[in-house]
Amino acid sequence: MSPELICVVVLGLMFVIGTWRDLNMGLLGFIAAAGVGGLVLHQAPEEFLSGFPVDLFLTLVGLTYLFGFAQNNGAIEVIVHWCVRLVGGRVSLMPWIFFALTAVLIALGALFAVAIIAPLALTFARRNRINQFMTGLLVVHGALAGAFSPISVYGIFINDYLEKNGLTPTPLSLFLAPLLFNLAFAFVVYLVLRRRPGLRAEADDQATAAEDEAHVRLSRAQIPTLIGLAAMAVSVIAFGWDVGFVTITIAIVLAVINPAAGKAAMSKVSWSVVILITGVLTYIAVLQEAGTVEWVSAGISSIGIPLLAALLLFYMSGLISALASSLAIIGVVIALAVPFLESGDVHVGGFVAALAIAATIVDISPFSTNGAMLLANVDASIRDRYYRQMIGYAGLMCLIGPGLAWVVAAVPTWIAT
Repeated sequence: MSPELICVVVLGLMFVIGTWRDLNMGLLGFIAAAGVGGLVLHQAPEEFLSGFPVDLFLTLVGLTYLFGFAQNNGAIEVIVHWCVRLVGGRVSLMPWIFFALTAVLIALGALFAVAIIAPLALTFARRNRINQFMTGLLVVHGALAGAFSPISVYGIFINDYLEKNGLTPTPLSLFLAPLLFNLAFAFVVYLVLRRRPGLRAEADDQATAAEDEAHVRLSRAQIPTLIGLAAMAVSVIAFGWDVGFVTITIAIVLAVINPAAGKAAMSKVSWSVVILITGVLTYIAVLQEAGTVEWVSAGISSIGIPLLAALLLFYMSGLISALASSLAIIGVVIALAVPFLESGDVHVGGFVAALAIAATIVDISPFSTNGAMLLANVDASIRDRYYRQMIGYAGLMCLIGPGLAWVVAAVPTWIAT
């Protein structure tokens, strides 16, 4: 068996074992890098570990550490309260507030924005007799709308990877295409479901307006956190400073101010995601060294119709992402598509934006991270019915999402020709 085929088989086993046994695919990636790199390619440890993305590691740790402060001290709830007051208590607009909040938070680097906003959104929907399924969908679509900003985890990951492989990143189109795509889907969901009563818990939440007033006044811990988040956004967006070092620096300042809060925020660092991304990228570097990327890309190109090959990749990404990590599949597909994209037969910016949509639009699946976090916050008495609705919606997204995303990739190519 050739080294290229061995690499592909090992990659397939990573996805199968990771999904079947619910194991972190990043850990499997490190083991695969050592096994294939050491035993097949006869590399020394420093060689098969050379693909470990140190800069991305710092960014992931810094972002999730900083947002750990905001999650722990209630700063996010303060922002939600301000938004409630902003719309003057108009309940019908609140699902869109939750959509926007989730989008902004994840765009600024709060990777688990759904975990932060979902409990607030579903509680509000339950208390005010709003369709809970519709509200949950808007939260997830909000997360997907903001997920690919230039300073988000997803955006930094993709743009850096393209740049390191000699392809010109298009951060604006990567951000705007998923944003507009998910905004359109959220609008359709809102129109279809907003007047339906939706699921009702057996015991409706009896919280009163006093719960909304719990965070009217800022605490001493929340003020520096909110200032830190604002400083992070300005320094990265306006001045282009490195997001990893900026977030770590701000988080350290907050930890010096309140050491106990710093220790608690460290527990919020998304180590599972850090391991996932760095492990998969480490193995992808071994794939590149073995020539597997060029080998697979040649097979894709042999289809003869570049846009058809792209469509097949998008559907593969969507189906696998519904059961596994969207970040992992995006990293793998971009790696396999690099030589394919270098040919110029498909527009790079359009392809990457469409791949981002195809691999994430299915994230309402209860088997994905966002879907699982949403389901975890649903009242137990309606969870089974909610689960069935999520499965149905995820199936619909798997069916139509990649195909619609393909249009995003195809249009720039048609215009160019």
